[in-house]
Amino acid sequence: MSEQPIRWGILATGGMAAAFTEDLLRLPDAQVTAVGSRSADAARRFAARFGIPRAHGSWRELAADPEVDVVYVATPHAHHVPAATACLEAGKPVLCEKPFSLSGRQARELAELAGKQGLFLMEAMWTRVNPTVLRVADLVADGAIGEVRALHASFGERVTAPPEHRLWDPAAGGGALLDLGTYPVSFAHLLLGTPDTVTAHARLSPQGVDAQTGVLLGYPDGAMAVLSCSLLARDEHRAAVYGTAGRIEIPADFFNPRSFVLHRDGHEPQTVTAPPQEGNGYGHQAREVMRCLRAGLTESPLVPLADTIAVMEVLDAVRERIGVRYPGE
Repeated sequence: MSEQPIRWGILATGGMAAAFTEDLLRLPDAQVTAVGSRSADAARRFAARFGIPRAHGSWRELAADPEVDVVYVATPHAHHVPAATACLEAGKPVLCEKPFSLSGRQARELAELAGKQGLFLMEAMWTRVNPTVLRVADLVADGAIGEVRALHASFGERVTAPPEHRLWDPAAGGGALLDLGTYPVSFAHLLLGTPDTVTAHARLSPQGVDAQTGVLLGYPDGAMAVLSCSLLARDEHRAAVYGTAGRIEIPADFFNPRSFVLHRDGHEPQTVTAPPQEGNGYGHQAREVMRCLRAGLTESPLVPLADTIAVMEVLDAVRERIGVRYPGE
């Protein structure tokens, strides 16, 4: 890729697609040149809303557009893999919204397709490119709090959606785990790596997906991660990392934090505050994608596909423990 603006195609027209597009339009080295949807009317409305030159009435039309350099996939969960597959098969790099897939097997197959095509592929896990989270990860890696012994993270929301909503639909990958639990599991993976034991407990909905889930991950060195997600009650989205020489606390929204507090034994607590957020906070991942494309990379070192697959496999293990299966499994 040259230093010319990178041209984005937006696949889907919902809330996530709109929020990401708003942030793309703030970046001087990005252009949004096309949008695609299974509904031509929806694509035209989205294009008119954001001043996008072309609107396509199918995913494949968007993927075939020669004026698109990379596609952002923002469909509901169950359509991530088919949408990303259509783009990769057409020769387009992809940024795919989380959860990357419905299973570890699907994630691995999608990564293999990207490798076969020699194309860039990345999960849109904004937490993994957030500068404040990366600062926490650097402090942990540098031993600022000693050896990590425990990590806690929770993401709960009170959802009042009707029974037919996608959040309660097994065929749509519904439930708290994939919608919210992806974040604490990914955060734990960033700091602790892949666990060797997975324990979980959940309350299931009448439709058979998890309404809330608690997870305990164990690691070879004895560290543990205590994680939770819920569609029944809102919490403060806190996270904390505990080490032998201190701790780091993220008081709110650990997946897109505005601050954290570093507690080191023998020192006064240090509050680290993030700079004011630009837009909706998705610009960091857009910049990372464009940096990788210009460098000729096929995956991001900040969000490597091996980590994305490993997180999906942990989510698979949690679903196995709590008895949640999706159609076709």
